[in-house]
Amino acid sequence: MIQRIATALVLIPLVLLLVLKAPAYVLVMVAGAVALLAIGEFLKLTTSYQVQPLTGLTYGFAALYFVFVVIASGSATVLVESTSVIYGTVLAAALAPFLFLTAAMRRSDLATGYPAAAASTFAFGYIAIPMALLVEIRRQPAGAIWVIYTLLAVWAGDIFAYFVGKALGRHRMSPRISPKKTWEGALASILASVIVGVVCFEHATQLSRWLLQVGLIDARSGMFGLEQPHLWPVAGLSVVVNIAAQLGDLVESLIKRGAGVKDSGAILPGHGGMLDRIDAMLFAVPVVWAFRAWQLMQ
Repeated sequence: MIQRIATALVLIPLVLLLVLKAPAYVLVMVAGAVALLAIGEFLKLTTSYQVQPLTGLTYGFAALYFVFVVIASGSATVLVESTSVIYGTVLAAALAPFLFLTAAMRRSDLATGYPAAAASTFAFGYIAIPMALLVEIRRQPAGAIWVIYTLLAVWAGDIFAYFVGKALGRHRMSPRISPKKTWEGALASILASVIVGVVCFEHATQLSRWLLQVGLIDARSGMFGLEQPHLWPVAGLSVVVNIAAQLGDLVESLIKRGAGVKDSGAILPGHGGMLDRIDAMLFAVPVVWAFRAWQLMQ
């Protein structure tokens, strides 16, 4: 537990500083590196399912995708950059199964081709795309506040689920997949995300002014005046974000349990692998991105 807390105390400020201060291309590069690490851990897990993954090709395809996102993020016009990334993401997602299946055709054992291509396609959609969408949220107007909200809502939910579940949990939520998760912890997690989300946006203007004063954001990245959303939609969004985050955690637990392992890796002391740390975010980020896209179209 001490090791877990110490790692979190180091990582959380670094993540927040990176999200707030780093240029767009640096943020994309870091997101890409995190995605590649998580993809590597995922592909290693698939070997326990008797899959012989297309590791090198999957790395290469995901890396090229993030190179494209870096190039697109260099546009001075956010609308042009966002549209380019969306079109590029759709194209990459459509091409992925064909690319991986074509590569699998060269294998001597054809029975291994489809499982390998399926694993690579899933890895790209499951990990690479959500990490790119996180960068897209940051690039939007008031992006700093929306990313902070996303991170805090997921983190708060995770913390409250753990401690409340451990202290008060009596009813197991999914004993076959994650025996320690309880309905009491899940409800506390939702409540925590809603409270954090409402507080975050209730004080978004003050937070934006402070971040602007200390030089962590520019004026466009903060939330001022009429940009602040109503709190009831934020509360509803927080519920959906939390449920998505909990499902993301359960999905990764399902993959690990099927593979017969406790953690996806050991890169983060006390926290397991990179995939263990971002599993909830992989489901929560697309929810926030979709909400922001809907808002900006209004």
